[in-house]
Amino acid sequence: MQQIISISGLVKNYGKVKALQGLDLTIESGQIYGLLGPNGAGKSTLIKALVGAIKPTTGSVKVLGHAMPQEARFARACLGYMPQVPALYGDLSVQANVKFFAQAHKLDRLEKRIDQALEFVGLADLASRRAATLSGGLRQRCSLACTLVHEPVLLLLDEPTAGVDPVLKESFWRHFRSLADKGITVIITTHLMDEPLACDHIAILREGRLITEDTPGRILARGKTRVTIEIHGKTITEEISNYARELPGLLSRYGLEPSISSISIQQESLEDILLKLVGREEKNG
Repeated sequence: MQQIISISGLVKNYGKVKALQGLDLTIESGQIYGLLGPNGAGKSTLIKALVGAIKPTTGSVKVLGHAMPQEARFARACLGYMPQVPALYGDLSVQANVKFFAQAHKLDRLEKRIDQALEFVGLADLASRRAATLSGGLRQRCSLACTLVHEPVLLLLDEPTAGVDPVLKESFWRHFRSLADKGITVIITTHLMDEPLACDHIAILREGRLITEDTPGRILARGKTRVTIEIHGKTITEEISNYARELPGLLSRYGLEPSISSISIQQESLEDILLKLVGREEKNG
């Protein structure tokens, strides 16, 4: 895969507030990459640095080979940015909003691209509706259409499912996966604990620092599994680190006897692991 984002020693201060503290990160193309962390972790500041909306205090940011924000105008032709709060014009129709953003890129086949974007997000039947009359979820869809209309190779989505209902959230994630399957890189910020499991890679931020970066599966593998066995009328609980590798050995110690009446397994969730990682950072910080 091609390296699409390269960040080195990124620091961003707002006065005394240290939003990003020496961040190093590399992201390759064609994947869904999640930026996870609590409020104030620096996720939105990082997205703004990637689109060239802010100037780093120190450090460097390269997007699609372009230094940001110095060469932002070259990178923006190939990236799409969806802010956390939809930046729509309420008096304009859904179609007119998408057209407004499309015209900024001086596209050919303009009307066809607009129709394709609206169809993709499921708003083709509401193209003439004024944006001000849309529900919050539909406004999010319209914002996504505005982001996609120029067919970017990189999408930067800041909390795209915040405040939307579960059905719409599932629909959004189907869209994100179909885009990644086409080779488009999708970078998503979130503080929701279920969404990282749908990503290919995740980076966990806390107070502007990178705590860890890996696949969801490998991060889940760091968790503990509690195994409770009832044998001879007694309840025995043991904790193992690698469920797949260590469970057979644990059970063999008890000989898988007929007297084992039940076995229950409780694995740590991704949320449990992330909270432990964040807590460890607080102790070390």
